[in-house]
Amino acid sequence: QVQLVESGGALVQPGGSLRLSCAASASIFNMDVMGWYRQAPGKQRELVATVTSAISTNYADSVKGRFTIFRANAKNTVYLQMNSLKPEDTAVYYCNAQTRTNDYWGQGTQVTVSS
Repeated sequence: QVQLVESGGALVQPGGSLRLSCAASASIFNMDVMGWYRQAPGKQRELVATVTSAISTNYADSVKGRFTIFRANAKNTVYLQMNSLKPEDTAVYYCNAQTRTNDYWGQGTQVTVSS
C-alpha cells in the first residue's frame, strides 16, 4: 500500500502562483502514471494533469500554458506548479498514482483563489 500526502495548498490572489507537492511513502519509479485531479464544490472530480513514467504529460485544456506537472523520482514526489491562477481554479486538489493493478489517492489539499 502506497500513501500519498499532498501539501502546498493555500489562499492566493488571482494571478498568483502556487506549487503543490505529493510525497509518496514508497518509490514512484514504477508508477505508470502520476497525476493531479481537482474537485470544486458541487462538481465532479476532474483531471488536471498527468505524467507517465516516460515523462509524457497531459493537461486539461483549462490549465494548459499555466500549470506544469513534473515528477522527481529520487524524492518520490510529484509536483504541480500553478501560475496565473484564476478563481475558477479553486478546488480541493488530489494526487493520484497508478500502476497496472493499483490506483492510489491522497487526502487532498485546498486551493482557494480569491481577492
